[in-house]
Amino acid sequence: MTTQNVNELRRRRSALFSEVRAIFDRCHFENRGLTADEIKRDDALAKEMAAIAANIARIEGGLGAYVTETRRDKRFGAYRRGDFLTLGELGQALIRAADPTSPQIDPRLHATGVSAGPTGMSEGIGSDGGFLVQSDMADDLLQSVYESGEIARRVARIPVGPKSNGIVINGVDETSRANGSRFGGIQAYWSGEAQLLTASQPKFRKLKMDLQKLTGLCYATDEVLRDSTALGAWLEQAFTEEFTFKIEDAIINGLGTGMPLGFLNSGAVVTVSAEGSQVAATIVAENILKMWARMPARSRKNAVWLCNQDIEPQLYQLNVKIKNVAGSENVGGIATLPVVFNPPGSVPGQEMGLLMGRPVIPVEYCPSLGTAGDIMLVDLSQYLMIDKGGIDAQSSIHVRFIYDEMAFRFIYRANGQPIWTSPMTPYKGTATQSPFIVLATRA
Repeated sequence: MTTQNVNELRRRRSALFSEVRAIFDRCHFENRGLTADEIKRDDALAKEMAAIAANIARIEGGLGAYVTETRRDKRFGAYRRGDFLTLGELGQALIRAADPTSPQIDPRLHATGVSAGPTGMSEGIGSDGGFLVQSDMADDLLQSVYESGEIARRVARIPVGPKSNGIVINGVDETSRANGSRFGGIQAYWSGEAQLLTASQPKFRKLKMDLQKLTGLCYATDEVLRDSTALGAWLEQAFTEEFTFKIEDAIINGLGTGMPLGFLNSGAVVTVSAEGSQVAATIVAENILKMWARMPARSRKNAVWLCNQDIEPQLYQLNVKIKNVAGSENVGGIATLPVVFNPPGSVPGQEMGLLMGRPVIPVEYCPSLGTAGDIMLVDLSQYLMIDKGGIDAQSSIHVRFIYDEMAFRFIYRANGQPIWTSPMTPYKGTATQSPFIVLATRA
């Protein structure tokens, strides 16, 4: 059994999970429960994912001796370098490397390129105490970041080539859908036979981004290091959650200097004003309806609501008041028409609430209730992330040696910004539209 086999199992599990999510997303979008065929498929996917998880656990926890034997190079009678099965197993090898009583350094450890002379602590470790983490393990961690994040997994991602430190994209400079402005200047005409054609041309703009650097430093305690399975699980969870947090926070709140430009700080945001008589720190149905009206129709199928958890009680109280029409009961009176909020679990299998038929995702990155941005309607496919070469990951047994801790350092080169630079004026109507809609402060 090899690292490749385990990675294949993980990739298969990730693909199955994506299929499950697609089933439930479709149900959310269509505001319905699962069909009989979807239930059958979901059961089959759950069964296969459980089997894969059990297989991975069996390999990581019970076949250490088997793995050790199958990894030996028969020609040289030594381990092949860079062939650890899990992060936990790598950690155990690092612990042995730091032990002065250990007979040898595991040759599968990749040095960072510094001198391999003695350091007074162990043999074969450079003065910086660095060992590379296998690239496939680092790549798996990065994949987990983008799979686990509700925001990160929805943005557009473009890899940057090996000879480039950034990206320049020629985008259409379109800020209006009026005649003569679509695609920056393209216009078509209805013309009679043999009449002279009228020329038009598009206008382009350059979207330029240079790679920035996100770094992470994780410490694994001696207690965690004693169990290779626990170490692998702990490190994956800690790193994934922290990098997911920083990336997603930057997508929303990034300042654009030394980090991605968050859409809240971009020129593309449309801010919907509070109602004239609206009470401070509240959300009313008119807010939601006006935000929905500013989202471009073509973006609505991808749109999600992002909100601070503080606002959730407000969503259960949404309603809009309308005057009764002549001929109905209570002519001239006031009736109440609810703006439907479907809370999580109101439809079987529904994990998220739905507002205007789109998922409501509570996140930590939104401001508190009453502050601009406490609820946002966004199409995250209109946000672009670039990255290069996955993650550079290294480990050290020296940085926190006196604390009985091992340090793992991760560097991820990436950047991001909204594809839109400003709101769009529609073909008919005057209210601008954008894939990034924010509710203003209600003070």
